[in-house]
Amino acid sequence: MKYRQSPIPFSRRQLGASRVAIFLGLVLVSAAGAGGWWWWSQRAEGAVSAPTEGGGAQAAGAASAAGSASSPATSASAAGGAGARRFGGPNRVQPVSVATVRKQDVRVVLSAIGNISALNTATVRARVDGELKSIRFKEGQMVRAGALLAEIDPRSFEIALAQVQGQLAKDQAQLKNAQVDVERYRDLLAKDSIAKQQVDTQIALVQQLNATVQTTQAQVDNAKLQLSHTKITAPISGRLGLKTAELGNLVRAGDATGIVTITQTQPISVVFALPEANLPQIARKLRGTEPLTVQAWDRDLRNQLADGKVSTTDNAIDPVTGTIKVKAEFANTDGALFPNQFVNIKLQVNTLVDAVAVPSTAVQRAAQGTFVYVVKPDSNVTIRRIRLGATEGDWVSVQGDLAEGEKVVTDGADRLREGAKVEVIVAPARPGGGGGGGGAGVGPGQPAAMRVQNPAPEAPESAASGAKQSKQLAVQADRPGAAAPVPAQASEATPKPAAPPTAPAGAGAGSTAWIDQLPPEAQERVKRVLQSIGPDAAAKVNKMSADERRAFFQQLRAQREQQQSQ
Repeated sequence: MKYRQSPIPFSRRQLGASRVAIFLGLVLVSAAGAGGWWWWSQRAEGAVSAPTEGGGAQAAGAASAAGSASSPATSASAAGGAGARRFGGPNRVQPVSVATVRKQDVRVVLSAIGNISALNTATVRARVDGELKSIRFKEGQMVRAGALLAEIDPRSFEIALAQVQGQLAKDQAQLKNAQVDVERYRDLLAKDSIAKQQVDTQIALVQQLNATVQTTQAQVDNAKLQLSHTKITAPISGRLGLKTAELGNLVRAGDATGIVTITQTQPISVVFALPEANLPQIARKLRGTEPLTVQAWDRDLRNQLADGKVSTTDNAIDPVTGTIKVKAEFANTDGALFPNQFVNIKLQVNTLVDAVAVPSTAVQRAAQGTFVYVVKPDSNVTIRRIRLGATEGDWVSVQGDLAEGEKVVTDGADRLREGAKVEVIVAPARPGGGGGGGGAGVGPGQPAAMRVQNPAPEAPESAASGAKQSKQLAVQADRPGAAAPVPAQASEATPKPAAPPTAPAGAGAGSTAWIDQLPPEAQERVKRVLQSIGPDAAAKVNKMSADERRAFFQQLRAQREQQQSQ
């Protein structure tokens, strides 16, 4: 009897395969949704970053917050045209900072890294062997030449001296006796009592004994010299180092390390290398009557250590590096310089009198060379080609078609081109008064085109810093689920957008100038948001300062994200 196989196991396998397929489908749908959300976030971020590059902090803050209430399609379309508006269009006004071209004396200073070396260095060694009985110095002490530093046990040398002195006395007695015999023999020879040969022999003996006395006297002098070497003195004046021999040790004349080292640090010298192209200037200065001054600075170029003068140069140029070694001397009366110390050297070789100078930040570089942007009285910029000269601090001397008193762009030049329209941003006054040397203050006596064209009640700020801050706020506001940052001005503000902070005094009622600085698509988004909150709230938004308006839009975005999450 045959039994048919039940279909139940086949149905179970089919059901399990369908579950796996459903699970895989859900995973793919989730991954596609996450990828689409990430793509939309990046496109929206690119859309809001475009106005921050061309406008100020006020326009960028509003565009970033208003973009949160617009549709993703609008954000994507705005991102597509962001790259084309990098320079803001032909009629867009670019905010810049400027500085005034001036004439000043510019020092031609050569910089190098030098190595301090002692003028003289000596290693104090023992000249005789013996036990070190006493040390008469302190480590690091300044000593003069001839000062007593240490003593070696002198007893053995005193005994040797006494021995040779006794031998000298014996030889002197023999010589004296021989001299007396010579006189006696001469009297006898005069009486023809002895032969002349005997007198000549006695004279030769006297000469022999005289030579013996001289030899013994030399031995006595040598013994005295050896005895004097038991007292170790300083060969040169200078600063003592660390001792290398301890009290009670046996020191020898052949010890390589010696007892202590002395370095002459007053005066002290420094050796540094300069390019061979500067050798004619240095040689001309050395042949002149005025000394070639040199300054030594610390590693960070913050503190000047000493002033000195160039003493000489090497007699040949290094063919490997193409440099010439220069030696300078410093008095070093305060002891600020130490041997083998590395210092930064500044050598002044010339001074440019009444040279045309501009701030270093104003110099632009391209394939055609260096140039600057000059702001004309009609607020348009033009390019001037220049040649760079010596640099001193933040200013550089230039040669070219520049006149004293002209305005050059120091900040915001990356968004400019020939004939671009600019708006000069005045830096805020620092506490204590006065801007720096590179500041671009616009006074009342300057042309009207150089003043800020759109004055606002809020505190002035630079375009670059404001755009950077607005871009950060816009990117943070466009991220779903991100908490809106609470600014300092709105720390106690209620979450309702209808109750914004009080507008500052002097703000124009219903002014929409801040909207005009936005790109066209950003303006549409902002207008739609203002229409959605009603005319009264929109009027209050127009009266706000830049920071207050930014805080308002951030609170509006936070509320809408909270409603969407619910």
